[in-house]
Formats: sequence, C-alpha cells, structure tokens
Amino acid sequence: MNRRDTILALLALAAAGEPLAAEAQQAKGKTAHIGILVGGSIAQRGHLEQALLDGLRDQGFVEGRNLVVERRYADGRNERVPEYARELAEMKLDAVVTTCTPSTRAARQASASTPIVMAAVADPVGQRLIASLARPGANITGLSSQAEDILPKMMELFSGVLPNPATVAVFTQERSDVHPRMWRQLAPIAQALKLKLVKIEVTYAAGLSVAFDMALREKANALFVLPDEPMFLSRRTRIVELAANHRLPAFYGAREFVDDGGLMSYGESLRTAYRGAASYVGNLVRGAKPADLPVEQPTKFELVVNLKTATALGITIPRSLLVRADHVIQ
Repeated sequence: MNRRDTILALLALAAAGEPLAAEAQQAKGKTAHIGILVGGSIAQRGHLEQALLDGLRDQGFVEGRNLVVERRYADGRNERVPEYARELAEMKLDAVVTTCTPSTRAARQASASTPIVMAAVADPVGQRLIASLARPGANITGLSSQAEDILPKMMELFSGVLPNPATVAVFTQERSDVHPRMWRQLAPIAQALKLKLVKIEVTYAAGLSVAFDMALREKANALFVLPDEPMFLSRRTRIVELAANHRLPAFYGAREFVDDGGLMSYGESLRTAYRGAASYVGNLVRGAKPADLPVEQPTKFELVVNLKTATALGITIPRSLLVRADHVIQ
C-alpha cells in the first residue's frame, strides 16, 4: 500500500468511526437508567439482551460505567409481568424496554409517563398500543415486527414443502391480543393454497403436550406456530422436541426455533430488532420524547431452513426454496 492509499484508508476509518464517536460524546456525562421487562428467562433470551447491550454500547452507554440496567425476567410466570412493570414504573427510569405485546401492554398500564421502547411487537396500531407508526403518541415507541403483514408469505413458503393435501395445526395462545386477528387473516390464505387449518389454542394450564395431542386427534400433518407470543419463544426447545417426536414439519416466525432444531422460519431478526431498540433508548436519554419518535418496521425478513431436520422428517426441500433461504443449517 503506497502513502496515498494509506492516507485514504485512515480517512475512511476515521469517517466510519465518526457516528460512534459522536454518540459517545453526546452520552458523556449522562448515566442511563433503564429497565428490561421480559416474560421469559435470561437463559432463553440472553442473546437478545446482549444485542440490546451491544446497541447501547454503540450509543455510548456501557453497563458498569454510565448505564444501569434493572432486569425483570418473569421466567414464564406470566402473572408476574404486571407486578414487575409496576416496580419499574416506580423507579422513574429513562426508559423501559419491552419484548412483546404482553410486556408492552403491562408497562403501559403501569405508567403513562415512563418512556416505553418495544423491541418487536406485531400490529401495535391495530392493538391500540400506539396511535400511528409516524406519530405513536403517549409514552410508547420502538419497533414493530410486522408479523401480521408477512403471514401470507410465511404460509406460502411452508406450503412449498408440505404434502398435498395437508392439514396444518395452527398454535395460538389463548390470552394473546393479536393471535385472533392473525387467525382470521390465515383463512383466505389457506384456501388459496388448498390447505386445511385447525386452530389449536395453547393454554398455560393444559400445556404443550395437550396441544400436540389435540393436533394429532385432528389428523394434522404439519404445525404452524403463530409469532409474537412470549410463551412460544420461551418454550421453543420443548415445542421443537415435541414436533420432532410426532414427526410434524413445523414453521415458525423466528430463527431461534430453527437454530434449536425446528424445520423452517421466516421473519425479522430479533437480534437486529433488539439492537435497534438501543437507538431509541439513546434518544430518550438525551431528551427526546417517545411521542415524537416514529415507530420503525423491519426492512428485511430472513428465511431459515434446517436441512438436518428436513432429512430426519423425510422431507425434500425444493432447490427453488433453498436458493431463496438466507440461512441453511446443515
């Protein structure tokens, strides 16, 4: 490398570092005090928390230096989420990061003043969590998952590996605010694809084993797990295990399921969403109002396929689908 090239390279590196340096400079002298409200456990969602912390580091906030994090993980005990939300509200934090619809709703009910940053919530306008994407209003902002908009694509991709005809058990959560809306959307999609859908409501009391038994009684030969449900994500290992035991090809809305042995998924990257939530936190700490920060939607969705699982199920994934996949797990 000659002297001219060396100078240009150094200038490029300096330019790349300018946004980070600017954020760090803005954060200088400020200590961010935030909360994280999660229905699941740190073991199941630790990688997502780390993505948030990495994003906060980019904003100039580092835990143990100028960042204090109040963690509230309910470990699957759903009844504790509102209690934790009230605890965080009493602390008068700079922001509370919520991780799904139930935690966002609980945080809003606990406080009308503490800024709330949702990391990935389906249809926040339709659920009346915010007024609009451009002008969320009140004290909630952050990122939507757009899961309700990609349901047709999810079902289309899944149908490409299913037998014809196919009966698909659709797992919904009995208390979900968004699943009834998603279920209604699926009917015309399934009809166009010549799929029979069977609605299986998964309850906290009965559990997953009962839900799978119901699916088998309905002669389902495939499983579709609706997104935006903390119980499903938190118990993904058990869902994947039961699907394998019953030899049911299953489709999910997050790659975490496929990383743990599920067949296929299509949806936004949750890691990217959590890292993106950090920019909202940074803006709020620096004085922005949540009502003034437009809610973002994901710009990219990833298709993930687990070929090892496909082989175990005796399923051949069409090459046309494989070449479209963002990640293929061998």
